[in-house]
Amino acid sequence: MLTLTDNARDAVQDLTTRAGVPDGGGLRIAESAPQSGDFELALVPNPQPDDTVVESGDARVFVEPTTSIALANLTLDTDPRATEGPGFVLTPQA
Repeated sequence: MLTLTDNARDAVQDLTTRAGVPDGGGLRIAESAPQSGDFELALVPNPQPDDTVVESGDARVFVEPTTSIALANLTLDTDPRATEGPGFVLTPQA
């Protein structure tokens, strides 16, 4: 199952708070339809019925079912090179 680093947890919490996402909402990750292997991120008010829900503290990440398989052994972290708001990277779990 996808895991989050402390930095990713804090970034997701900050993003959802600043965007006014309601309680129960979070960051949703889904495979991009136009480009297989790429992922789309969106702040959403709730998960889709079949989404996998990953919770870390107050941060909630929703992973689309087929994407959940691709991310099963990965960790979501923040990208220190991001210049415009938080960026995210996926790394193998240790």
